[in-house]
Amino acid sequence: MNRISHLIAMIALVLTVCQGVQAQPGIAFRQEKQEVGYVLWRHPITVNYTFTNTGDRPLVLSNVTTSCGCTTAEWTREPIPAGGTGKVSAVFDAEAIGHFVKEVGVYCNASPQPLYLEFSGEVTADARNYTFTHPIAFGAIRLDKDEIAFEDVNKGDRPRVELLVANTSGKNYTPVLMHLPPYLSAVAEPEVLARGKNGKITVTLDTDKLPKLGITRTSVYLSRYPGDKVGTDNELPVSVALLADFSSAEKDNPPVLELSVADAELVFEPLESRQKKSKTILIRNTGRSDLAIQDMQVFSIALGVKLNKRVLKPGETAKMKVTVLAENLPRIKGTPRILMMTNDPQRPKVSIRVRAALKQ
Repeated sequence: MNRISHLIAMIALVLTVCQGVQAQPGIAFRQEKQEVGYVLWRHPITVNYTFTNTGDRPLVLSNVTTSCGCTTAEWTREPIPAGGTGKVSAVFDAEAIGHFVKEVGVYCNASPQPLYLEFSGEVTADARNYTFTHPIAFGAIRLDKDEIAFEDVNKGDRPRVELLVANTSGKNYTPVLMHLPPYLSAVAEPEVLARGKNGKITVTLDTDKLPKLGITRTSVYLSRYPGDKVGTDNELPVSVALLADFSSAEKDNPPVLELSVADAELVFEPLESRQKKSKTILIRNTGRSDLAIQDMQVFSIALGVKLNKRVLKPGETAKMKVTVLAENLPRIKGTPRILMMTNDPQRPKVSIRVRAALKQ
């Protein structure tokens, strides 16, 4: 009996050890390295890292260290259950001018060794350096975006889009958008930007003044200095997608649109400067009534699009041939995309982004 008891005890111990090996916490960070860009001198920043417990036992962070006294850290202190999420936050004091790379060490019960996170950037005393926060240059004036898009708006709405604007010239600057159509208005705050200062232009859409349902496109122009003229070098494309109202009959037996491209994105390999490359997107109606593509616009001179049918009966498929004209890629502004308005109540607007670039 002693031998049997001893054998049973040994088996139980082995099973316990095996179960312990199988059941472990795990840790996966959404982003282990971050580039924070320009940081203003003596303006502390906080860098956040989100993680998930990918194991099947509670995850515990015992300590978080930093690579220097210029950075402090906080973290989720309570145990994180399997599948749960937590956060590590690093606060950087930005006391030293110049480029920086900082490390954060995470100690937890998912690894015998610390896990290292990283963030980098540059501390500057020059508040006029807006290349990171305002990447779009119109001469000495910089904006945070190069197009104005009003997506998914309904009749009666008055949505707004904010353009962040910075003055890197040596003179005072008055932000003005020229050639506004009747359905758009713009207000600059402040009305005058001193050199090195920044503000915003708020663009408001009055949907009651739009000429039609569906897609409306136009362009406005940023005045860069008094007496400025309009042209492609200061153009801001504007797009509006005004949704239609659907009847109860359309909602009860709706068409259903499906695309053959994942995430409504078509990706091309890098192209030669004079190359033309085509790909085909399949559009299928899996619903109970006819699917109608009521309106379609192509948002780039670098794209050519052909659609072989606009009305699809239940079960039918249409082919959309998308051609990239590589020679026009350097001239485009905004994101190349195709916008369709349909009578599918769940997808009245479909935007297909096209990723294409020239070979380096």
